[in-house]
Amino acid sequence: MNYESLSRRGFVHQLGLASLTVPAITTLGLQACGGQAGKTTADEATSTTTTTGSSRKIGIALVGLGKYSEEQLAPALEKTTNCRLAGIVTGTPEKAEKWKKKYDIPDKNVYDYKTFDQIADNPDIDVIYVVLPNALHAEYTIRAAKAGKHVICEKPMAMTPEECQQMIDACKQAGKQLSIGYRLHFEPHNQEMMRLGQNQTFGKVNKIIAEDGQVQSEDNPWRLGRGIGSGGPIRDVGIYALQGAIYTKGQIPIAVTAKFHPVTDPRKFDKVEEGADFQLYFPDGTTAECSASFNKKMNKLRAEAANGWFELAPAYAYGGLEGETSKGKMNVDNVPQQARQMDAFAQCILTNTPTTVPGELGMRDVQLIAAIFEAARTGKKVDTKNVIQYLDKSALKS
Repeated sequence: MNYESLSRRGFVHQLGLASLTVPAITTLGLQACGGQAGKTTADEATSTTTTTGSSRKIGIALVGLGKYSEEQLAPALEKTTNCRLAGIVTGTPEKAEKWKKKYDIPDKNVYDYKTFDQIADNPDIDVIYVVLPNALHAEYTIRAAKAGKHVICEKPMAMTPEECQQMIDACKQAGKQLSIGYRLHFEPHNQEMMRLGQNQTFGKVNKIIAEDGQVQSEDNPWRLGRGIGSGGPIRDVGIYALQGAIYTKGQIPIAVTAKFHPVTDPRKFDKVEEGADFQLYFPDGTTAECSASFNKKMNKLRAEAANGWFELAPAYAYGGLEGETSKGKMNVDNVPQQARQMDAFAQCILTNTPTTVPGELGMRDVQLIAAIFEAARTGKKVDTKNVIQYLDKSALKS
């Protein structure tokens, strides 16, 4: 059997988007919410976000109108089936006016950080999407939950595991869902890496290489630890390598080691690390070699298995992903990632079913990141057996 036929049939079985008999529910939504996927054609699976709309669209308010909101999330919302851009929160009046005109947002749905809590009285807004610097994630997620709204929080979830737990508790107390902005869990190439690895299609995965890096400019100073701080490559891009290794292997590491990269620009990297190499040790003896950098371009996820290999390069970008295996090219298309992610969460809300990327998954990664920093500081192997044992298995065959 050639890889193309194997991949198309197996992958589509997991990611099919054919409509079910229940109105407004698609297999993408059910899979993202922990349900069962059905069969469809490859074109249907990869051409858009969903195939069936809901009579009620979930209203999303973006908190923080920086580059990611402006260039990715807002355009993605226009491609969704079950969501709409209902409101904005910004501390910049000029941005508020620009967005109001561009997206026809009424005055009553525009907030600043002083009036944020008044969003509790706005029935137009169902979900608050926190797109702020990492150090503000916990505060605004908790405030959003107290306002009675569901929450999507960008990655990394928070600065510490303690903050993560507070966020989870706040949403549970409010009876609202908390989802982390892990777009790649809904992206077909990365879903295929999950499927191939977790199903051991090429045999036991013996080694993983996961690298993500960029040459970070100073136009986002918080990423370099300035102002509100809280950035750095381990948190901002290393989390993709960390996640990729875990969802490809289908196991959670029991220990980590790490080493910071030498600093080549002391002025630029006076607040955060320039980069780091870190290793994940899985229960079956497999090791993942991972790397993150703010001074080198890298974008790769590769698995070497007993009977072959499979990889993505680039693996974590917003588009243009490419996959290949030892049997040939992956027969997978690129999709609007953020639209797919938000539509999946909307369907979880509409059907009252849990997301596959909940706060527990975000907390697991923050716990592992804390261990990576400890390992890099001390030069010792750090035990991670006590991290939350949450694993996304949504790409597995039912």
